[in-house]
Amino acid sequence: MQLHKRDVVEAATAILDNYGIADLTMRRLGRELNVSPGALYWHFANKQQLLGAIADRILEPVGDAPGEWPGRVAGICGRLRDALLSHTDGAELVSASFAAGQSQAMTQVVARLSEAACGAGVTGAHAELAARTVVYYVLGFTADEQSRLQWDAAGADLPDEQSVLADDAGERFGFGLALLIDGIAARRPVVGPPG
Repeated sequence: MQLHKRDVVEAATAILDNYGIADLTMRRLGRELNVSPGALYWHFANKQQLLGAIADRILEPVGDAPGEWPGRVAGICGRLRDALLSHTDGAELVSASFAAGQSQAMTQVVARLSEAACGAGVTGAHAELAARTVVYYVLGFTADEQSRLQWDAAGADLPDEQSVLADDAGERFGFGLALLIDGIAARRPVVGPPG
């Protein structure tokens, strides 16, 4: 049976989901696929490329969101968070791949968010900076959320129930995202009355 790139990505994603990013090694992946780890390098030059392909696989459902710029930003970010949460250590893996420039899907997410920022009136390089700021928020929030879920599943003592962190994660996420959207709106150029 010939091994295809998509088979490697699917098997690696299954290892990620079942065991987490720490156990996603080329050796383990080779064992799962009944090939030597060296055979995997036919499809991916290094592990970073493999992780980028897994990140792209995780982000397939994100796509774009319709509507005016605030709803578009909120929709893309909500879909991004959902995609990250749907895989064990999804935020950590996608964040690492994004930092290494290995995820084409994250490049598309940033481009869509940049377009939305332009729709808000943010100009030039500031539109991409606004997009990246929003992405960093989603990645960081979701990585923290996944860590808390893992600690909870392991039976660890988490912060007091009265803490703001004990509130609904979706509400906390929405609150932070609304702050960022308000910040983007505040960066729009002010147009004065006709002179």
